[in-house]
Amino acid sequence: MLVMKITQVEAFALRYQTGESSEGQADNYYLPDEGWRCIYARHHETMVVRITTSDGIVGYGEGQSPVSPRTSKTIVEDLCRPILMGRDPFDVEYLWQRMFTAMRERGHYTGFFIDALAGCDIALWDIIGKATGKPVHKVLGGRYRDRIPLYAGVGGSTPEAAAAQAAKHVSQGYGGLKIHSTHGRAEILEIVAAVREQVGPQIKLMVDVHTQYSIPEATRLGRGLEELDVMWLESPTAPEDIPGQAALAQALDMSVAIGEWTRTRYELREVFERRACDITMPDIARTGLTEGKRIASLADTYNIPVTPHIGGGGILSIAATVQFSATIPNFLIMEHSPEAYESKGQITTRKPTVEDGAFVIDDLPGLGIVIDTEALEAFAIDG
Repeated sequence: MLVMKITQVEAFALRYQTGESSEGQADNYYLPDEGWRCIYARHHETMVVRITTSDGIVGYGEGQSPVSPRTSKTIVEDLCRPILMGRDPFDVEYLWQRMFTAMRERGHYTGFFIDALAGCDIALWDIIGKATGKPVHKVLGGRYRDRIPLYAGVGGSTPEAAAAQAAKHVSQGYGGLKIHSTHGRAEILEIVAAVREQVGPQIKLMVDVHTQYSIPEATRLGRGLEELDVMWLESPTAPEDIPGQAALAQALDMSVAIGEWTRTRYELREVFERRACDITMPDIARTGLTEGKRIASLADTYNIPVTPHIGGGGILSIAATVQFSATIPNFLIMEHSPEAYESKGQITTRKPTVEDGAFVIDDLPGLGIVIDTEALEAFAIDG
């Protein structure tokens, strides 16, 4: 019997135009004025991997690239493709390890390189699902649940605006809301109080401060949020400050949630050992499905729940995260951006279904989405 082989590996750097601006990178990227914040793109950007096999099966994956998707595209083409070509896609765990070790000695064991690797890994699982006629959650270990509960993101720089947005999402069926803010403590507490008053006591509330606080400031903020029955404080301080995060987690009764910036179990080992978080937040388009499952398993040994991060991820990131969320025992709730979902789905003709604030699990083969190849190529950035 002939063994299926990988015959083609392609990468696409995508940019979805959402408004009027120059195509140039200098105009597309910007730094927020306040704090030591991430660089952002004015439009949705990401990187998609397409892998084709000798049997004609095509798998798709995404390496989350909210800025500079051409960087991760180049890594796929120059470093991952030579390792993957001619290999059996069912050797997915071996291939993850072989790609990972190819650059580890040179210090590239996180960042763009692992994002590119994640995109390839997700595409391989899509192939395995399609080749077996099974959804990814079945070949990844089986599903624990039929619905994936979601929380919706809430912005708004004033209490009134945040409360109005929160009311809209609750009316759409979302049982959880995450408030994003880089304001000072008093302003955040005022916004959260307005949202709590608007939505009542049954809705889960979370707060993300995007690593902008010191440990004493985060502790004071957390104690105020506890009075408003907030479920978790997310990304409170600098990612590198593991001892500080551990001290914060110990000081607060509410949960501390971190981990969107970590890509491997090696990075999270010390975090878990030090009890530097109460909830971990792997981003599957940064870890891949193979390593995402390993992270969830490691977290489970420490009795730590998983709430997958999406952030700037695109439709393939979302689809892979839905499959992942179905397969782990310690899943809690998944991030979702209702306003961005339709826009991110422009490269598909079929995507996961949202119903009453949850993704509904089905049994379509692979990741369960259908890519519109013309749209995919139309959104690709030249060069």
